[in-house]
Amino acid sequence: MSVIKTFGKYRNLLGELVKKDIKLKYRNSYLGVIWTMLEPLLTMLVLTLVFSELLGKGTKDFPVYILTGRLLFSFYSNGTKAALKAVRNNAGMIKKVYVPKYMYPLASVLSGYVIFLISLVVLAVVAVVRGVYPTLQLFWIVVPLAQILLLTLGSGMLLSTMAVFFRDIEYLWGVALMLLMYTCAIFYKIDSVITGTNGWIFKYNPLYAIIVNFRNAVFGQAPDFQSMFYATAFGAVLMLFGTFVFYKQQDKFILYL
Repeated sequence: MSVIKTFGKYRNLLGELVKKDIKLKYRNSYLGVIWTMLEPLLTMLVLTLVFSELLGKGTKDFPVYILTGRLLFSFYSNGTKAALKAVRNNAGMIKKVYVPKYMYPLASVLSGYVIFLISLVVLAVVAVVRGVYPTLQLFWIVVPLAQILLLTLGSGMLLSTMAVFFRDIEYLWGVALMLLMYTCAIFYKIDSVITGTNGWIFKYNPLYAIIVNFRNAVFGQAPDFQSMFYATAFGAVLMLFGTFVFYKQQDKFILYL
């Protein structure tokens, strides 16, 4: 109850921190928020050119397939990186005034989530242009959208704690994200891979499980409930664990900042 009361007391500050992060992200950019929609679009065009035109492995709806994976992974990648550095980047404020320290990684993830939701406009436009029209299954999209936020928050809380004590975690996480990207099937289809000996890599990857149901909702297919339950359970456990570790170690932060 005390945690809930504290959150309610500082909720306005959280909103201001989110606004600040968004403004800082586009402070010296001429395109501003437009770049949020332009960047995934350009990435999609490059990947479509390589895999569809040059390698001949794409279909008419292949750009939509790429975008559905790319947008989710980009949010997770950028959100966890921002959360990882959130406590360290706000060391000056932490030393001067009391603010619940979890506000900093939380604001970093939420600001990225707002930008991610804006970028979904690009997905909607590309889907219509490529002949992928909404169906009733699209209502299921709220589940993976909630799951990706939960997973990113859980990862961010844990990483932000580790980064205070181990500065090298930033570089190690960059390598881990690169490995994770190739096991999320962002720009290739895994129909023949998932049934093979290495299929377990995708089966136990919670981020891939989220991407699967996000794609199913966009393409009008029924959700994969097994993946849905797994991703929800994994995200909830990670969120609880990350928050617990952060809470236990937050009093020591001041000694390492």
